[in-house]
Order: sequence, then C-alpha cells, then structure tokens
Amino acid sequence: MSLLEAYIITFIASFCTLVIEMVAGRILAPFVGVSIYTWTSIIGVILAGISIGAYIGGKLVDRYPSRKTLGWLLFISGVMALTIIPLTYAIAAYRFPVSLMLRIFMVTSIIFFIPGCVLGTISPVVVRLTLKNLENAGNVIGKIYAISTLGAIIGTFVTGFFLISWMGTRTIILSMGIVLLVVALLAGSIFRKKTSMAVFVIIAVPSLFFINSYLYAVPASGKTYLYKESDYYTIKLSKTLSSDRKTELEAMVLDNLIHSYVNLKDPKHIEYEYERIYADVLKWKFAEQTPFKSLTIGGGGYTFPRYMEITYPRAKVDVVEIDPEVTKIVYDHLGLPKDTRIVSYNTDGRWFVMNCKEKYDLVFTDAYNDISIPYHLTTKEFLQQIHDIMNPGAILMSNIIDNFQRGLFLPSYIKTLRQVFGEKNVYLISVSPNFRKVRISTFIVIAGKGNFDIASFQSFIQHGLGSRATSSIVPEDLMDEFINRKDAIVIHDDHAPIDNLVAPVFEERFGYNRKN
Repeated sequence: MSLLEAYIITFIASFCTLVIEMVAGRILAPFVGVSIYTWTSIIGVILAGISIGAYIGGKLVDRYPSRKTLGWLLFISGVMALTIIPLTYAIAAYRFPVSLMLRIFMVTSIIFFIPGCVLGTISPVVVRLTLKNLENAGNVIGKIYAISTLGAIIGTFVTGFFLISWMGTRTIILSMGIVLLVVALLAGSIFRKKTSMAVFVIIAVPSLFFINSYLYAVPASGKTYLYKESDYYTIKLSKTLSSDRKTELEAMVLDNLIHSYVNLKDPKHIEYEYERIYADVLKWKFAEQTPFKSLTIGGGGYTFPRYMEITYPRAKVDVVEIDPEVTKIVYDHLGLPKDTRIVSYNTDGRWFVMNCKEKYDLVFTDAYNDISIPYHLTTKEFLQQIHDIMNPGAILMSNIIDNFQRGLFLPSYIKTLRQVFGEKNVYLISVSPNFRKVRISTFIVIAGKGNFDIASFQSFIQHGLGSRATSSIVPEDLMDEFINRKDAIVIHDDHAPIDNLVAPVFEERFGYNRKN
C-alpha cells in the first residue's frame, strides 16, 4: 500500500469516528438527556472501543496481512455505523432496572462500542500494510498517525460547526456508513471481479434506500407535523389537547421534554400550572396598564412572554433564547406575529446578562428542566449578575422540577439564591398545598431585590384570587427544613455538580426507583 493511500484511508476512518462520537450526544439526548453522565459514557465507550479495536486489528493483520482484511474491516465498520440509528430506537428507550449512571453506560455501550471497536482496527492494519521495512518505520508511522489525528480534528470541528445543523444526525450517520462502504470497495480488494462488485452495488443501492426510508425515518406520531434538528435541540411540534380535553394546543418538544403548550387562537391561554403561578404573581404586582420591563431566559414556545404582551400592553418584554431555530419556529408555526413587541436575543443567557445595560422589574429563568440543566445558569456568580440588572423591588422567578422528598437541586438552588438575595427575600411556591406528600413536581422559586412582602402576596392569593389562584406558598419552617438537608450545597462556578443533584428525578423519570 502506498503512503498516499494510507493517509487517505486513516484520515477517512478517523474523520468518521469523531463524527459519530460528536453526534452521539445528539442521538441520545431525546432518550437520556444531555448530562455529564452522557458525555462521560460516550467518550469512555468509544475510546475503549478504539483501544480494543487497535489491539484486535494488530493481531488480525499479522495473521492475514492483505488488502482484503482491510477491506472487510472497512465494510464491517460501515455496516456497524448504519446500525446506530435503528439500534438507538430499539435500545435507548428501554427502561433498564439499574441506576442512572449504569443505565446510560449500558445504552451507550450497546449502541456505540462495536462501531468504535471496528473503526479502531483500521489504523494498525493500514500501518502494517504500508511498512515495507523497519528502516524508516518511525517516520512512516508518525506521518500516518498525524494524518489520522488531523482527520479526527477536522471531523470534530466540521460536525460541531456545520454538519449537525445542515444535515441532521440521521443523514450524518447514513453518510458516514456509505463513505466507509465506498472506501471498502475502492481500497479493500473485497471483490476481485468487476461483475461481483456490480452485483453488490445493484443489491446495496436499494438496500440503502430501504434503510433510509424505513429504518432512518423520523419517528413521529400522526399528530407530529414538524421535526427539526438544530445546533442545540431535536425540535418537534405536535397537535394535542388541553387538560380539559376541549382546547386544541400546539406542543413544542425539545429533545424529549414538552417545553411549551401554545393556543394559536388564544395567546392568553396558559396550560402549565407553573406559568399560572407566574400569572398570579403578575396580577399581584402590576395593574394591567402598569409599565414594567421583563426578561425571560429560555423562550421555548414563548407562551408566557405572549401572555404578558397581550395582558400588559405597556410592558417591555425581552426574551433570551439560545437557539435561533426555536425562535424561527415560533414565528413560523406558533403564531408569534412579525410586529410583536417581544424582543428576542438568540444568545446564551449568561452572556446576555453579563453584557446587559438594561434594568428589569421581572426576570424569569425558564431554562431548567428535569433532564438537562445548564449549570452555568444556576450558580451564585450568575445569580449575582441577575441581581445586578434588577431594579429595586424587582422579582426573579425560576421554574424548577425536582423531587420534594429527596431531590437536591431545588434546596441547593434556594440556598444559593439566599446568599445573593437574603434569607427573607427567597420563597418557594408549589402548585399543590400538600407539600409533604409532593414527590416530583414543578416549583417556582421567587426572590425579591429588597424587602419582599410575602405576606402581601399570601393575602392576595387568599382574598384577591380565591379559588382562581394556583399558587401555594411553602411555609417558612418547612422550607428551612427542606433546604437544610445535609447534602444541599451552595452552587458555585467552580463547584456545580448539577447532574448529581438532579439524578433522583432523572432516575425516577426513567423507571429506576431506589428506596428512600
């Protein structure tokens, strides 16, 4: 084998390996979220596969030192790449009765270990077939591995910056499989006769068409009418009904979680109870004609920003949504008009707050969920930055999903907020008054800049809203007991183990219920 051929083959193999590794996180996100556990498993499993594959490849090529060995390994690696998507849907949704970390590791291993292992065999086989003598072996091996690493580097940057948003994960994986199969045919001497290769191509083309049409088809129910992979999420829109089964709604799903329900006919319709708590607070805080400035970090379907825009005509409504594709879909499909007063900023929430010159009367952090939480938006340092862009008397409300009995993120977040806003300015609001019986639920943590009059809000709920109120304020003694759990921490930039703190919710969501 010539040195040029060796460069090309190892470059392509390494390129494909890193492309697969990069898209693995997006492939698994709808099933296990995006967490440190996910990426630890992906990197560890694929590295283990490459390592074992290199060992196997070296043994194999010493026994069968021919191009045909290389060809079959490339061919098998292409086939293994093509199994990733259908195997994901067969395996990733299964609820293994094991702990969270082990479950993610098992799912990742089943799907990605063998493709990584087979791809790992390529480099030692190429090196063995390229070396003619040992006189300049070091130089040859160094060049081959340098080109291999270059392929990995380019695969990483091209995938992250370009391929995912342009092609989507399914098309990327399908393309990598086809590339490896083509290289196997051109460089591997699998078929000595042209007729054999022609027969293979005649069979392979309709097979790939079948795989693309059926095994790689977007999984969608009859009510799902949009599926889009962006740089940040797998986005789906589907038709559904409200809880009373009377009102038709649009549901926006980001990865595997419904982030928003939107009523196209009535922008003031609020389906989620936590957003009704937001509405309770606004009714207490502002009259309809009162001017105020609000900032929402995490736009989703823009349900509550649109509610504010319609209900409070003098309000200034700013929304920070990191994914421009989400904002575009809200404009194109979820009824946000082009002349809206809502101003959108498609950037990271922390970056926006760090560079913000405005002062706000209301801030909503709605970028957390029970599967994937951007840790840099939870720390004391970030909350201090939010505090600095709030007017005196302003309110911060954060939507948190946690297990009230054994969750650790919610008490840690409250403890962190108290260090910034003060102990008597941070309170917890639940959608259920049966606090001690609540398990996984949605809570609103509310913090005021200055003297926060929780008694006034409590009176408004009881006498002003009555049966129309959704909010139930958790008593101070119970909240103190709740946040003083021994494992609750103050979250800092240099110590933010968010994935560990939300693990109990994650485990229960995926069917693993450990004993309390």
